[in-house]
Amino acid sequence: MNEQTPRTPSRRKVLRTTAGAAGAGLGIAAAGGAGQIAQAATGSAPAVSPEAATAAVRKRRGATMAGVPFEGRSTVRVALVGLGNRGGSMINNYLALPWVRVVAVCDPVREKAEKAAAAVVAAGQPAPALYTHGEDDYENLFTRTDVDFVHVATPWDSHFAIARSAMLHGKHVGVECPIAMELDELWELVDLSEQTRRHCMQLENCCYGRNEMRVLRMAHAGRFGELLHGAGAYNHDLRGLMFSPTYYEGPWRRLWHTRLRGDLYPNHGFGPVANYMDVNRGDRVVSISSFGTPALGLAEYRAAHMPAGDPSWKETYIESDRTISVVRTAKGRLIRLEHDVSTPHPYSRINSLGGTRGVFEDYPARIYLEPDHKDDVWGDFSAYAAEFDHWLWKEHANPPGGHGGMDYIMLYRLMQCLQLGLPPDFDVYDAATWTAPVPLSHASIKANGAPQEIPDFTRGEWTKARSGVDSAKPART
Repeated sequence: MNEQTPRTPSRRKVLRTTAGAAGAGLGIAAAGGAGQIAQAATGSAPAVSPEAATAAVRKRRGATMAGVPFEGRSTVRVALVGLGNRGGSMINNYLALPWVRVVAVCDPVREKAEKAAAAVVAAGQPAPALYTHGEDDYENLFTRTDVDFVHVATPWDSHFAIARSAMLHGKHVGVECPIAMELDELWELVDLSEQTRRHCMQLENCCYGRNEMRVLRMAHAGRFGELLHGAGAYNHDLRGLMFSPTYYEGPWRRLWHTRLRGDLYPNHGFGPVANYMDVNRGDRVVSISSFGTPALGLAEYRAAHMPAGDPSWKETYIESDRTISVVRTAKGRLIRLEHDVSTPHPYSRINSLGGTRGVFEDYPARIYLEPDHKDDVWGDFSAYAAEFDHWLWKEHANPPGGHGGMDYIMLYRLMQCLQLGLPPDFDVYDAATWTAPVPLSHASIKANGAPQEIPDFTRGEWTKARSGVDSAKPART
């Protein structure tokens, strides 16, 4: 295996000193003046709410990244940071794309990096460089000049620092959910993306689910009429996995239940519904009100399954077993978000959308639209497949990879955009918006459900219609 000579810079030093060097190399310049306050929508759209018109606009430090294309290239060179359950499962999706090369892999657990590298070699590619010298070795990886895109699949605590460092070193970066855990971190990623001209994206695979893409196209075709409400969730019983001594690399995910009370993982539910409503592309979310139940589930599971003396007995859980949030948009629409990983129940992302002509609900998939259905009887959603399947699913009807193929579809489309020089389907503004409920739901619960303002990360660009996941098929593929 090809391994880099280890160096030992501190993370703090690299993040402090590379800002100036990377900024000089990439021509960072602050944009003059604050962005304009968004005005009310015109035409038939409802008036923008007072919150949207009065929200403070943070001074922009660089030009917008909305609609900015990648630089086209014949081969996309990828590095993966974090090779546990998630990162390790993504290797084969990249290797299935003939125009992609995995040039480097990084994980402090050497065996995981070696396993990933072996898969790359078995696929007929040159052995990737290994970076396995501690949790900060990604900083050495980012000094390479042969990396176009970085995929981050590490524990949540490190997402912000790694994404920040990647952009400062001139790399486009995609981060597994959530992209950061604090509001100031979200703003810094937005600012850095604009300054460095590097895209920073939330790798939200659920936006590429087959049902989600059908509903998106139906919404854009007007089949639901004027959109009114939607719902998304991450309701997934993870108790056994969070207490497993082998599934996660340490108890990092469970420990977040000792730190925050709000929605720790809003992206899977929020991203698709935000797409349906063209959030950041004609509408924007303005506030969130959240409520949480008592935190009982993990403690009860521990009492039933963990032996006396297990380190988990030192933990005090404060994360609500179920959080329920209501998000309001500038056009007056409502989005309900739920999060529950601590109690027994079947898996559900809810995935619902309703408008003046009908409603879709998932788990199981069912639909009721006028004039297609009547007498309050649900219709067969599969009847809309032929007309509304996205071109990605028509081209890849049986995609490889996990999560029903949506992992592969997401990476195929992202790597296609990188190769052809297209704008990504979603950007740093979407990443920040979809993750904002993490800190803001916690703040709202602490304030007895009081609404928390969701910043306009786009600084007014949300009023402009532009393409997103409902993308047109490129003329050249």
